[in-house]
Amino acid sequence: MKILDRYILSTFLKTFFPLFFIIMFILLLQTIWLFISELAGKDLDFSVIIKFLTFATPRLIPMVLPLTILLTSIMIFGSFAENYEFAAMKSSGISLQRAMRTLAVFIFFVGIGAFLFSNTVIPSSEKRFINLRKNIVKVKPAMVIAPNQFNDLGDINIKVAEKYGDNDQFLRDIIIHKKAAKPGNFTVIKAVDGELRGSTDSDLITLILKDGNYYDEIQQRSPQRRKKIPFAKTHFEKYLLNIDLSSLDNVDMDAQQYRKGYNMLNVNELRHEIDTLSDRVNKDFESVIDNIEKRNGLKELNKNIKIDTLPKATKDSLDLKDYFDTKQKVQIYKLAFSNADGVIRQINSTQSTTTALKRALNKYEMSLHDKYALGVACIILFFVGAPLGAIIRKGGMGLPIVIGVVLFLTYHFIGIFAKNSAEEGGIPPFIGSWLSTFIIFPLSIFLTRRATTDQGIFNFDNFVQPVKDFFVKRFSKEEK
Repeated sequence: MKILDRYILSTFLKTFFPLFFIIMFILLLQTIWLFISELAGKDLDFSVIIKFLTFATPRLIPMVLPLTILLTSIMIFGSFAENYEFAAMKSSGISLQRAMRTLAVFIFFVGIGAFLFSNTVIPSSEKRFINLRKNIVKVKPAMVIAPNQFNDLGDINIKVAEKYGDNDQFLRDIIIHKKAAKPGNFTVIKAVDGELRGSTDSDLITLILKDGNYYDEIQQRSPQRRKKIPFAKTHFEKYLLNIDLSSLDNVDMDAQQYRKGYNMLNVNELRHEIDTLSDRVNKDFESVIDNIEKRNGLKELNKNIKIDTLPKATKDSLDLKDYFDTKQKVQIYKLAFSNADGVIRQINSTQSTTTALKRALNKYEMSLHDKYALGVACIILFFVGAPLGAIIRKGGMGLPIVIGVVLFLTYHFIGIFAKNSAEEGGIPPFIGSWLSTFIIFPLSIFLTRRATTDQGIFNFDNFVQPVKDFFVKRFSKEEK
């Protein structure tokens, strides 16, 4: 390696690593802020918090690494241009492409490393991160009660409209479903207000309910009695419910129960999962079509009838008045309505199921493409930042940081909007993962070409000069 190549590479790395750790630290603080409700007030060991931060760090690499490459490229090449180091290189016969060659090779290997990292380290850390969050939640189940949704707490399912108080111990508009040996919600408790009381020395948590009703469904064999007395209702002003949490005290923070998330799989596992979901969607469609054909009898319609012997119909609709009496007509219409209603219900049910499956399938496909797109994005963003720094001829932490952040935010938001659209099926998952990279690729070619020919981003003379020439000719004619 020549002295010039070593100088450019060392200058790049001296800026790259500090900037990488600064950006990582900022985003890690944001992650802590997002999950502070899951960590605060749970008396967690310091080792558990360190594990949480360690497992959360790799998931930030897809944002930190491209941004660091873009900002470092702009800053370094802007500094070279500002200090006339590029001018010295060009006077010695060294072009911009020659100066970028060593860094381009380095960034190429960084891109390969980014793919390998996203294929191995990120799925493993994501799996541990999700499972650690689930295990932390079990440490203090009282904090699991989220408003406006059912929460599993001991032997009950509880839903509250609002939590308030210094420690969120007061509840409002409470609905409780007590678990039973048989599947089903046979006991329901509703209350206007409630309060959670517990002690660190006890395995029991007391739920005090105020001004509510206790509903208990009566299990009767006779349908007639069940209609007369479907349930028993008891009103109470105050009701105490003790919840045993002893089974949740000893929580293993290293337990791994969740393994099938789209961010937890590598390339081979993602492809297998995509094939499985695709086959399932196709089988659901085939099953619905087969069931509908069996229900309406299309397959069996012409088996025992010769079409040539049937009289030619004069109307498109079927008229039953010449073949059946009134009672038979009513039965036929009821049967047709029942079949049509069943088909519609089956289609709607299958549609909702396949919509959820397709959404999951889109996520798995985007996760697969994201692993390849990360490495390619690192390479392309280098070819955006390096020529852009040479064009603006400004290094340091001022203008290059502003331009780099604006470019990266544009790139990042385009990717977010594309992925959201792809998840809902608006565009293919392939486009959702690669759209921002496809948009930034022509910009890298344009900037590299402009920087190579020593031109600015825009040549304003091409717009201003024709206007000047027009007015000069106009005034010269008037003077003559």
